[in-house]
Amino acid sequence: MKETKIAVIGLGYVGLPLARLFSTKFETVGFDMNQARVDALMGGHDATLEVSDELLKDAIDNHGFKCTTDLEAIRNCNFYVVAVPTPVDVNNRPDLTPLVGASETVGKVISKGDVVVYESTVYPGVTEEECLPVVEKVSGLKFNVDFFAGYSPERINPGDKLHTVEKIRKVTSGSTTEIADYVDDVYNTVLINGTHKAPSIKVAEASKIIENSQRDVNIAFMNELAKIFNAMGIDTHDVIEAASSKWNFIKLSPGLVGGHCISVDPYYLIQKAQVYGVYPRIMMNSRRLNDGMGAYVADQTVKCMNKKGVLVKDANILILGITFKENCPDIRNTKVVDIYHALEEYTSNITVYDPWANPDKVKKEYGITLTSNLLPLTSYLYDAVILAVAHDEFKTLDVASLVRPGGVIYDVKGVLSREIVDGRL
Repeated sequence: MKETKIAVIGLGYVGLPLARLFSTKFETVGFDMNQARVDALMGGHDATLEVSDELLKDAIDNHGFKCTTDLEAIRNCNFYVVAVPTPVDVNNRPDLTPLVGASETVGKVISKGDVVVYESTVYPGVTEEECLPVVEKVSGLKFNVDFFAGYSPERINPGDKLHTVEKIRKVTSGSTTEIADYVDDVYNTVLINGTHKAPSIKVAEASKIIENSQRDVNIAFMNELAKIFNAMGIDTHDVIEAASSKWNFIKLSPGLVGGHCISVDPYYLIQKAQVYGVYPRIMMNSRRLNDGMGAYVADQTVKCMNKKGVLVKDANILILGITFKENCPDIRNTKVVDIYHALEEYTSNITVYDPWANPDKVKKEYGITLTSNLLPLTSYLYDAVILAVAHDEFKTLDVASLVRPGGVIYDVKGVLSREIVDGRL
């Protein structure tokens, strides 16, 4: 093998941390089509906050790491890593457009003997059946003769500063036995906890898709329990605490399931399963149940308001948080917007506050204007406050002081003192 020179294509939540890590051991170039993103990174700041300014500056200054939109800058690389999103369309069907585009990019620069490794979450077969034929067509090279491939699914958890990329044990695979060993060695060079080498690319693809599908199903079960226990007047969190005293109980909490992984990836396996004549009822029902939790939270808030005699029509409502999870700026596929839109049926006086989210991105993506001021413009405080995201800032916030006497506090995350809340999942 030639000296490994790495190009990471796609510098988002997955690609940038990986590229930064690779740069500590290998000559590494990050490629992205977004010039503004590249300029910001080369200026030493990652807006996703996945890589600290200190680490990014160290990679650039001391390890020669660079980011670019110039295709020629990655032509001399020989180990290409594709880390682009795998979204779904409006009908929840897999959209492989970013993967096809990235494969075309690889095809334009790949040379004989080079390796391309995909990290994007896909259903089994995408790498070999959808992506590599594109690389072949554009490059004119033959797969497993002139160039080779691998698959190593990403395991980035946005906002998680404990399970960072270098500490994650990654699954690896290759298109031949020799390439599988090579891909495994490259990743092992930078990973603290090593790898698990899968016997095939399809096995590696399948392992990733079930990671997120399993969590989706398990959370759906907890959400269904929350609906049952709320109807019975039993606190779900008390039930979970009691049940978790058993040694083999899996402790999970109900909540909104958003983001780019758990709420999206199961659709890839759902679609592929039906191609093979298998109707994945549990996965489909879990997706349907979890996708409905935003509307359920809005409905429960309205019920609390009605019980306390708070007029819902034209009520002044504050939603705390809009990112898909706590302590990160990621707004992709956040289900908080479902709460917002469900409440719009009753009132237009809805204020959304989130110190982590980028106001411009929220406005562009969802048409919602974030406030920088927690106090309403009217002469009285809020009729209802919904804590939707458990940012650390909200855990110490005096939420009760924001609600007018007799108003409602609904706690989606179960982090507020139960003495002040009127309802929670």
